[in-house]
Amino acid sequence: MSNTFKVIDMIAKEGLAIAHEKATFVSTVDRQFDDSFKPQNIGGGRIGGTLRVKEPNQYVRRQGSRVMDIQDTEETTQTITLATQDGVDMRFTSADLALNVDNPSEVSAFSKRFIEPAISVLVSGIDGDCITTATKQTYNLVGTAGTAVGASGDITALGLARARLNQGLAPKDMNRSLQLDSVTMASIVNANKGLFMPEGQIKKAFTEGYYGRSAMADFYENERVYSHGNGSDVDGTTDAAAGVTDGGSTISADTAAPVTLTVGSVFTVAGVYACHPETKQSLGYLQQYTNTAGTGSGGDMTVSPTIYLTGAKQNVCTAAGAQLATTDFNSKTITVVGAASTSYKHNLMYHRDAFAFVMADMPVMDDAHKCIVRRDEGFSIRVWMASDIRNDELLVRVDCLYGFKVFRPQWSCRVTN
Repeated sequence: MSNTFKVIDMIAKEGLAIAHEKATFVSTVDRQFDDSFKPQNIGGGRIGGTLRVKEPNQYVRRQGSRVMDIQDTEETTQTITLATQDGVDMRFTSADLALNVDNPSEVSAFSKRFIEPAISVLVSGIDGDCITTATKQTYNLVGTAGTAVGASGDITALGLARARLNQGLAPKDMNRSLQLDSVTMASIVNANKGLFMPEGQIKKAFTEGYYGRSAMADFYENERVYSHGNGSDVDGTTDAAAGVTDGGSTISADTAAPVTLTVGSVFTVAGVYACHPETKQSLGYLQQYTNTAGTGSGGDMTVSPTIYLTGAKQNVCTAAGAQLATTDFNSKTITVVGAASTSYKHNLMYHRDAFAFVMADMPVMDDAHKCIVRRDEGFSIRVWMASDIRNDELLVRVDCLYGFKVFRPQWSCRVTN
């Protein structure tokens, strides 16, 4: 292998190693679909390749009767798409590449000088985009807006986030994670200093300044956690004809008392309570919605979760657990979490299977003689090099093709700050 090919291979391998280290969020979500996006399965690793994933079936319990009440099995699917191609581009002189790739010290110096900063900015951007998407589509939110978790020794929000995942029937296993910014992590460590903790946790808190696991979740420090900014008006009502339907995702705001929402704003509607996904009993708190489209300024808002009033998918009820009618959404107070025109850090607790991140092997072009694709544990990057004879330079592009999908938002919860 010529030195140039060795350099290309070295860039790919070093890039994958750095990607694993930097991908704080996407490395903790579901990656089981990666193999389904191999080129032979989707036609060459192209943008737009899709995969349909079946959702669990839901049923209604028959109560107090021996007579069968047969239900139709309504199978539904969600689609994850390879929608985004990101990359980073570099140039090298002949002198830059005149290194001995078999010399570890030279490889290390080259990596620190070129590869690490390039791959870091690429992976950091992808990680940040994905956690932003995940957080905006998460409708569960706990904590007090404007008050740091751990302030005055109060870490109740972490327990409440854990409870929301439990109430959404997220598995109680070792696959739960919590992404926290460093300031929040410091506040939590300070709040826990007087509590009984395992010896290993105490040592890590003292020497490293963070905890490893609590509230049934692994803690990760991530400065890319989403910061949400509210709109200019957070007080309003739904329209006299709010336009709600059973199985719909639209709520209309009143033009006379408009609320101004940004995408990702979390709000409640008076009298609309969350119910247990199986028993359909009230969970004792108002159902929260996240705005996925629209401003609410006297118009329609597209919300998540979808509103189900009856049947196996019912997710709302009255405070007493009775079923709601579509008219129960009319002319009701809308309450947005947080103050108007104010931004809040939204840390995120979630189960691995709430989200999915997939990457596909990109094709090696027929006329690309210096092109290589490397994959490791679900991460795939393509390194492609070509010469610029005018300037005696070698141009290098590093590309990756990926998709991200929020599959089960009920298995995640924001922790406001």
